Amino acid sequence: MFDALTSKLNDVFRGLRGRGKITEANVGEVMREIRTALLEADVHLDVARKFCDEVQKKAIGAEVIKTLKPADVMVKIVHDELVHLMGPVDPRLPFITPGPTVLLMAGLQGSGKTTTCAKMAKMLLSRAKRPMLVAADLKRPAAIDQLEVLGAQIGVPVYFERDQQNPVKVCRNGIAEARKTDRDVVILDTAGRLAIDEDLMNEIAKVAESTNPQQIYLVLDAMTGQDAVHTAKAFNERLELDGIILTKFDSDTRGGAALSVKQVTGKPIKFIGVGEKLEAIEEFHPDRVAGRILGMGDILTLVEQAQRQYDQAEAAKLEAKMASGKFSLDDFLLQLRKMKEMGSMKDLMKKIPGMADAMGDQEIDEGELDRFEAVILSMTPKERANPKIIDTSRRRRIAKGAGVDPADVSGLVKQFEPMRNMMKMMSGQSFMQRLKLGTQFSKMMATGAVPKFKAGTTATKRVLSKKDKRKRRRR
Repeated sequence: MFDALTSKLNDVFRGLRGRGKITEANVGEVMREIRTALLEADVHLDVARKFCDEVQKKAIGAEVIKTLKPADVMVKIVHDELVHLMGPVDPRLPFITPGPTVLLMAGLQGSGKTTTCAKMAKMLLSRAKRPMLVAADLKRPAAIDQLEVLGAQIGVPVYFERDQQNPVKVCRNGIAEARKTDRDVVILDTAGRLAIDEDLMNEIAKVAESTNPQQIYLVLDAMTGQDAVHTAKAFNERLELDGIILTKFDSDTRGGAALSVKQVTGKPIKFIGVGEKLEAIEEFHPDRVAGRILGMGDILTLVEQAQRQYDQAEAAKLEAKMASGKFSLDDFLLQLRKMKEMGSMKDLMKKIPGMADAMGDQEIDEGELDRFEAVILSMTPKERANPKIIDTSRRRRIAKGAGVDPADVSGLVKQFEPMRNMMKMMSGQSFMQRLKLGTQFSKMMATGAVPKFKAGTTATKRVLSKKDKRKRRRR
């Protein structure tokens, strides 16, 4: 989300590091560059102006111009002010006893509200809660069906009344059903509109008044930029929001909504949607996001993601294989899939401190890892356990099955032995060291340090028919 802003801020601080000493005038110049970067990132004008004024005041007050490393002091001040801009935030949910705890979800159509309801329910399941979803969006066609499908996917019951036209009654009856069935959290999926209108506000206000929810969340699409901030302001005037859930946080949007919404509305972002999968929702931590913006990484979030993918028994088993040098292509395939479940390779790299700066503008081809998976799946169990047995004929067969060139199969096989040695080296090391080595190797594969696959080739394209061969000979 913040790629462009991160790049511009890094350029600013890099310029500062080139100066042994800076003056008060230099600080003013730096702040003008930072203000420009914020405005280009679609940050609200008043927010950008106030932010820069505060940073400049603290920079001069901290006597940045007298320090030996002024750039480092400036980074610290900007980091602290970014945290202040987006926080403080307490993402904890206030569960009540006796339950159920009621969470009301509001938002415009297309913001991802219904999917976010399911994501919240799945997150609550992982925290040993017993959620129920209530389909109170009676305006949008198929809204009930969508919530029903999502509920079935995560194993959470969905309360609905298809013939009912009054969302207040549906919500009340849903809460009553949750009490009967011993559900301790109820998530109300209310109706949205394509734009804010009085009917929408009145309807949601009546639902909130009749159900007395413990938390009211507004779901906003990060890609709508400043429109998201205006939407939040309008909803907050009628509903008294407890917090905001920002969807599509992993998108290529400029990030202005994330940096502006707290200052404009007074309501913090509490959760962020970081992907399409139903587990892709995270608590919002301003200090971690500030670290990402400044290229410092976000190792805490990365550790939490890894812990969700690996259990202790599985980790111990893998550790033993790595230590003994028996790490196979099957094991590598499993790790590859686990890593893909944690998010895109680009996002994982950014969360490792210092890695974003080391990557620079280098692009990562996510599809490259998919092609590695295709090659491994085209091998027999014996070949995966011992790639050394793969001769010319086997290589051709594997390449045909994966839709790649035989040379690409050779490239993977040649790289596997050094990778296995690296895995042996990694055993017994700390999580951070292991993660760094693992992602570096994945980066190597994805960026072309090993022979790259020919993008777009498929088995049907690679294997020419007899008729095609005859045409080629004539030419």
